[in-house]
Amino acid sequence: MTTALTTSPAAPGVETPDGAYAVRLAHVHKTFGRPGTAAPVLDDISLDVAPGEFVTLLGASGCGKSTLLNLVAGLDRPTAGTIEVPGARPALMFQDHALFPWLTAGRNIELALRLAGVPKAERRAEAERLLELVRLGGAYRKRVHELSGGMRQRVALARSLAQGSNVLLMDEPFAALDAITRDVLHDEITRIWSERKLTVLFVTHNVREAVRLAQRVVLLSSRPGRIAKEWRIDLPQPRRIESAGVADLSIEITEHLRGEIRRHVQQS
Repeated sequence: MTTALTTSPAAPGVETPDGAYAVRLAHVHKTFGRPGTAAPVLDDISLDVAPGEFVTLLGASGCGKSTLLNLVAGLDRPTAGTIEVPGARPALMFQDHALFPWLTAGRNIELALRLAGVPKAERRAEAERLLELVRLGGAYRKRVHELSGGMRQRVALARSLAQGSNVLLMDEPFAALDAITRDVLHDEITRIWSERKLTVLFVTHNVREAVRLAQRVVLLSSRPGRIAKEWRIDLPQPRRIESAGVADLSIEITEHLRGEIRRHVQQS
């Protein structure tokens, strides 16, 4: 991760006039496999995410969305191209909560705080503050098996925020939840993004989820993943997933997604 540029997060929806960025990908390529048989997964991805911006990555299964997120997180390296994330390493939230079942909700968060260098004397209070932030006040002593799926994802979100980064990477974090719980958590992540002035890069298969949450939707083509099209979302927040504006734009984006899938099938 580069630290050559220091930026301050802008308010959600505000463009930064000096061209500052929270995440920058320049001509990123990624292949897997041995030389001569390597399969391209990502091809020439260039993308800037502004401080405080909420961007969703959308595409068919296998298009490289999660691979791209892992590259930004520093869990893997691109085959070619550069990735810059000024400041602290991004926080990453997975589809699975990945909580340690032998620890309480609070202790799971404290572990992230310890790794982030927070002094021991401050961890308990900070863990409880983060639980309050995700609407789980009083759950500090709860074991993982005592929590519902939605509550576990809230703890996972709090643990991600405990890492102290202004950049939050989310890899289909609500995909396994029922529709009502997912709808509630959409409201929560929108609120937290706005309050904390986070930069969010959010991977999803769900077109309506992408439109409901994002300021910008980036559609990746089928493998190898390339940026096929982008949409800037001007609908005011908070949005409802069933609202007419979300539905209309979702139809348009879905048609482009289907076109990418058809193109991939025809080339196979």
